[in-house]
Amino acid sequence: LSSQERSVRLRRWYELMVENKDDLARIITAENGKPLKEAQGEILYSASFLEWFAEEARRVYGDVIPASAKDRRILVLKQPVGVAAIITPWNFPSAMITRKVGAALAAGCTVVVKPAEDTPLSALALGELANQAGIPAGVYNVVPCSRQQTAAVGEVLCTDPLVAKISFTGSTATGKILLKHAAGTVKRVSMELGGHAPFIVFDSADVDRAVAGALASKYRNSGQTCVCTNRFLVQKGIHDKFVEKFAKAIERELHVGSGFDAKTTQGPLINEKAVEKVERHINDAVSQGASIVTGGKRHSLGKNFFEPTLLSNVTTKMLCTQEETFGPLAPVIKFETEAEAIAIANAANVGLAGYFYSQDPAQIWRVAEQLEVGMVGVNEGIVSSVESPFGGVKQSGLGREGSKYGIDEYLEIKYVCFGGL
Repeated sequence: LSSQERSVRLRRWYELMVENKDDLARIITAENGKPLKEAQGEILYSASFLEWFAEEARRVYGDVIPASAKDRRILVLKQPVGVAAIITPWNFPSAMITRKVGAALAAGCTVVVKPAEDTPLSALALGELANQAGIPAGVYNVVPCSRQQTAAVGEVLCTDPLVAKISFTGSTATGKILLKHAAGTVKRVSMELGGHAPFIVFDSADVDRAVAGALASKYRNSGQTCVCTNRFLVQKGIHDKFVEKFAKAIERELHVGSGFDAKTTQGPLINEKAVEKVERHINDAVSQGASIVTGGKRHSLGKNFFEPTLLSNVTTKMLCTQEETFGPLAPVIKFETEAEAIAIANAANVGLAGYFYSQDPAQIWRVAEQLEVGMVGVNEGIVSSVESPFGGVKQSGLGREGSKYGIDEYLEIKYVCFGGL
């Protein structure tokens, strides 16, 4: 299809998602437990990628480069890489698909989507709407599989020579396995892997705004997002004030319950294994001297529900500051100097997102440039948007998604030399 035809069909797919947003949101809540309001937000966010890349499809520009020889002309073309394998996680079962697939289809690629084994229905629902939108058969393909078959299916997608590109969102450990498989045929890869986001609150910060940002960043989807804060670093001068206000905000504003209950802000975790990891991190921290300010245990609603938890007196030797928890646990570390905070924040081998609150302009410039992450929120706890390049540094991944840069991940650059002119 021409770029204009691709654009029209992507736009129609976007419109169908918006028309069916309530049903799509209910599927997400049923699959992964997130509160219905969050699921509705995800669907609109998810659809926006199709809208964005419908527009970008017509802006894949080549280039003409002045040649040194008079009888030559140098052209640069951008062409689709080919079949793209899309491997997505359960925590955003719709948005992680459209952010990749929108770009791939806009570029002219076809895709094979392997959704997380916990959440295949969202991917299949998108397939139904793709058919209705006129996306040709065989362009958007879904391969659901069981947990037992996940590794085998992933290996096939990464090793089959017909696949030209792998795009994966998930854990760093799994990403490394897929990279090894993809190396055999030297495939193009995009990897959005684990995070360990620091959230730094400096003495100059507006504490109330920092608490609001902390609440949004940490507890969205019950702490099960790759960009949610995993470590809070609070400067000595406002530490006690921040912890007190944060605890009150947690107790006042967060409500654990079924995702289909309108009052709920915290649904269940994805499975019991996830709950056990949160418990392990809390027990380890408490055994080393951390204090539970609020929460700290499973909720009475059921085994996969956990209380939003805040820990103080946390040190960098504790598991919760060394590993990504992926649950509703907020550990707070007290620090004294800016240099100390930067050193703690950058000690991780991953770098996806980072956040900090400050009202000192010079400090804002220094810290934003020094944080070793792909995305920085300055006085802001939520950074994701369709216009922004999403991705990390170090072991948090390769490439960027969304934004004007996202489509480049699915394009090859071809140089054409016209001679004898």
